[in-house]
Amino acid sequence: MKLQVLVDNNTYIDAYYLGEPAASFYIEEDGKRILLDTGYSDILLGNAKKMDIDLSKLTHIVFSHGHNDHTRGFSFLKEKIDLSQVSLIAHPDCFLPREDDTDVFGAPFSAEEAAQIVNYAPFRMPVYLTEKLVFLGEIPRRNDFEAKEPIGRRLKDGLWEDDFVMDDSALVYQGKDGLFIISGCSHSGICNIIEYAKEVCEDTRIASVIGGFHLFEPGRQLSETIRYLKECGIEKLYPCHCVSLAAKAAMLAELPVTEVGVGLRLEIQ
Repeated sequence: MKLQVLVDNNTYIDAYYLGEPAASFYIEEDGKRILLDTGYSDILLGNAKKMDIDLSKLTHIVFSHGHNDHTRGFSFLKEKIDLSQVSLIAHPDCFLPREDDTDVFGAPFSAEEAAQIVNYAPFRMPVYLTEKLVFLGEIPRRNDFEAKEPIGRRLKDGLWEDDFVMDDSALVYQGKDGLFIISGCSHSGICNIIEYAKEVCEDTRIASVIGGFHLFEPGRQLSETIRYLKECGIEKLYPCHCVSLAAKAAMLAELPVTEVGVGLRLEIQ
């Protein structure tokens, strides 16, 4: 599997890409060309061009969840590229309207509108995109230190309700050295994601994790996450997007954390 970071908060020094507080990963695996998330603006288009990535050859788009910093770039992508033969994979709640007291931050289009552009397939359960790459679907919330607070509200079946981002998901690649997990924001909890990945893939070895961990302030969630990740014996961690400097520093003191920025390229066997 080949992976490149198309959109992230940070960019590498002397790599003249653009960054924004959003996320998008480009993946090639077993003849498939996949975008996990599309960022917030049109920068994925320019960054992809500079990286010699031909987005017109995409086979799949996967949304990790329905917040606009992961979905809004789709609005720019569809204006430049014919996506009619592309499969869109997401949790069925991904396109619900979302808001809090100050902002609206759901995907800027509905499931019905997306289905007019791509081949939309909602999945609540795990689904394999290739023999080794699986979309986890809805993540069970088993750890008592993760995913306990709502993030704004969502509109479902005509009613506004607290939003626990139940559509949050991740991709998992089953490599020779164990599981390589690619998350969007980990609103469901990065430890919950890892536990479910082990169950779905029937493999307890965790080689690496890249993506947003949704960790910000020191506290129980951060300390328990560090403890859990240490117990996993992970070879490399690539926290990015929604991970604060304070959280990265705390992780770096005890875990094999590696810098991430737009332009990062990884090859996983």
